[in-house]
Amino acid sequence: MVVRYINRRGTCRNTSMKNLFLQITGFFLLCFLHSSCTVSLPKEVVPLEPMYKCPERTLEQLEKNAPLFNLNTDTFTLQCALSFLRNSKRVPIHHTSLGSHICFLLADRTNTDQIRRERFASEGVYWAEIALTGDGKEDGDIYYYLAVNLGISVKEHMALALKNLDRLVSSLEIAIELSPDVNYGGPFRVLGMLYLKAPPWPRGIGDGDRALELLHKAVQRHPEHPKNQIFHAQALWEVEGEEKKKEIRNYLEEGLKLMNQEHWKSAKERWIDDLNYVAKEADIKLPGYTEIE
Repeated sequence: MVVRYINRRGTCRNTSMKNLFLQITGFFLLCFLHSSCTVSLPKEVVPLEPMYKCPERTLEQLEKNAPLFNLNTDTFTLQCALSFLRNSKRVPIHHTSLGSHICFLLADRTNTDQIRRERFASEGVYWAEIALTGDGKEDGDIYYYLAVNLGISVKEHMALALKNLDRLVSSLEIAIELSPDVNYGGPFRVLGMLYLKAPPWPRGIGDGDRALELLHKAVQRHPEHPKNQIFHAQALWEVEGEEKKKEIRNYLEEGLKLMNQEHWKSAKERWIDDLNYVAKEADIKLPGYTEIE
């Protein structure tokens, strides 16, 4: 089945029902175990390596190293840090974004086991909820990692996501206000894609102009992140269309160039599909690049 819809310029484009469904559900996230929620996520956690295999460390050392954790941090190090947090009594470090950040990094790289991926993300929401019960209410990073972990947790559960959409939006809006630069402009990037992928009013909150505004801010503030380049290109294509094709090509070329840099290489395999999608939709051939690398 093919669905036809109208973009802002009044031109009509086709998309398959399957692709439309994936776009709508991709960024619909929701809340975790909370007294006001009507749904809950799995309580099971992913078993980790025994602590005796991990290097000895103190809470002070963990706090010092925490800002260095990123997509290039090896999985064993992240799992050891998470295991340490699990086995520590409630301390100030639990009222930071550390636990939810670690869980996001682990969930984001777990592509072949959906159950394991969702359990890491669900635990990430749990750590964010703990942080928000303490002094974390003014820490925008916590709201951001709450949101992205929620997204991974329920990406395959559309009804639950739709039911809790308001909390997702509000969490990202708070993150934009308090920590706009976390994860290279992540709050702008995630909220922008949410507005881009959601169905428009009256069926949903979709808003192409708002999406384009947010994604433009993401790429302005952090042009060094490949997904900011790619997602801005996608918004330009879906909102403006053919008249922006030259700009779209430039953003895609820059995104591809960045993904080939050492810092981003570990994520290229996970992100290349986003670039492929936009290039194919806009019928853009990138120099020296074939669709699947």
